[in-house]
Amino acid sequence: MKPSVNWLLAFIPVAVLLEKSHAAPPLIFFSAALAIVPIAKLIVHSTEQISTRTGDAVGGLLNATFGNAPELIIATVALRAGLMDLVRASIIGAILANLLLALGVAMLLGGLKYREQIYNVDASRVYSSMMLLAVTTLIIPGAFEGSFSDAQFNPQVLSLNTALSIVLLVAYGLYLVFMLKTHPELFKSVGGKKAEHHEGPVWSLPRALGSLVGASVLAAWMSEVLVGAAEGTGKALGMSQAFIGLVLVAVVGGAAESLSAIAAGRKNKMDLSIGIALGSSIQIALFVAPVLVLLSWVIAPQPLTLAFHRAELGALLLTVLIGTVVSGDGRSNWYKGVQLIVVYLAIALLSYFVPQVAG
Repeated sequence: MKPSVNWLLAFIPVAVLLEKSHAAPPLIFFSAALAIVPIAKLIVHSTEQISTRTGDAVGGLLNATFGNAPELIIATVALRAGLMDLVRASIIGAILANLLLALGVAMLLGGLKYREQIYNVDASRVYSSMMLLAVTTLIIPGAFEGSFSDAQFNPQVLSLNTALSIVLLVAYGLYLVFMLKTHPELFKSVGGKKAEHHEGPVWSLPRALGSLVGASVLAAWMSEVLVGAAEGTGKALGMSQAFIGLVLVAVVGGAAESLSAIAAGRKNKMDLSIGIALGSSIQIALFVAPVLVLLSWVIAPQPLTLAFHRAELGALLLTVLIGTVVSGDGRSNWYKGVQLIVVYLAIALLSYFVPQVAG
């Protein structure tokens, strides 16, 4: 009967019952959010078990892939409902939450325990260059749509977004080949405790993989319940759609990989922490976003475009630049974590106090 975060699993049926009984949206939203916490913990533990066999680079990739499942489900549900601004805000918010909040907390907590933590600087530079590539590409649709906003140019706008989505997917596929096949040595762990053992029993690989898949399915289910109540929660609590997408939905949807990155940082495994936080951001920008564009042609009332608001793109560009500077030397400490968290809080406050972001 020892208190445990697993007790929060009780909120899974609570959230479902509240949704079925058409309860107040904030009750449904926060019940689903609490239910996701222990599910995310299971994803964290499963990924740690797998990473002992695969190495930190592959472990981080697996965590990013399964951890991003809730974000993809959330965005898909929002697409089907025609909430295009929420989809775009959640894409940006997920990247900001990983690069600033998750990595910042990981560096802060790890730095409080270890004076200095070392990680593979070559891997960090590859991650940073991929994020800069993604941001540069994501600027193009907004610039094009801003210059040719007349209805007569709408076919060209949609064609450009579709073509860019295909280019991004190809770039992500080649990135995986580079990471896993041709240059895996660039992503080897150099810091932390090489021979550190996990607490508790070691799981078999089938159990770890089964737990990871099962937890990801549960996380996706609760995320669907959560996003269904997101808009009503915003109206009830006076929150803008930008704040809901950039902060609430992004933080809850990305709880799995965020907790994984933080747990790795606390255990002096900054290579794994960097791989999860930056790898997840790369996957969102180069895989999730273009998949949503292509998927919108099938399930959404109208095609999705990657024409983000100028404020969103500015925040994203500054985030990537700051993340590159902070993580570019292969060493971290607690104050670097503070710096990243401060930037995230500033952006979150901006999105809260500005009801509508000007395009």
